[in-house]
Amino acid sequence: MRSYARGPNVGEVMGSWRVILVCMMLGMAVSPAWGDGGGVSWERLTPEQREVLQHFAERWNSFPPERQERLLDSAERWRAMAPEARRNALERYRHWHDLTQEQRDLIRKRIKEFHKLAPADQERIKRSYQRFQNLPPQEREVLKGKWRSLSPEEKRQFKEKWRSMTDEQRREFLRDRSTDDSGAR
Repeated sequence: MRSYARGPNVGEVMGSWRVILVCMMLGMAVSPAWGDGGGVSWERLTPEQREVLQHFAERWNSFPPERQERLLDSAERWRAMAPEARRNALERYRHWHDLTQEQRDLIRKRIKEFHKLAPADQERIKRSYQRFQNLPPQEREVLKGKWRSLSPEEKRQFKEKWRSMTDEQRREFLRDRSTDDSGAR
């Protein structure tokens, strides 16, 4: 056992600094694009990354490293997607792009509100949304039309009633409504 009563041996300290320096250099060598700590230059991206990120080619080198990293992560997820998933993602992007700034702000606000809800409430909303998505397109459109035709007060009352129902009561309510509608046809 060594004694460091007079402090560590200078050779040992220098040796540990060499080990640290070598590890840092190896880390940079393994990831050459991130070597300078200032982000990734466009020229150092792989051809596959450049293909996916070509929209950003002109501005890429001016992006902060954090944004470059987020975009690279997104590009990797994109490359891993199945063709159908890519089509769906493009459709969602186009829909988002077509929204007004006010609509986007409202969506962001609602997402923040959703994340503030208790997990049980979030789960309830997700189940309701999934049930709605599983309806045939025509039925979804009918429900959307009915919702749009309600006054703000009727919407408020319905939301209040809906929140107080159990999942089983909601299913029964929807079944009753669909039989009422089909009987009226």
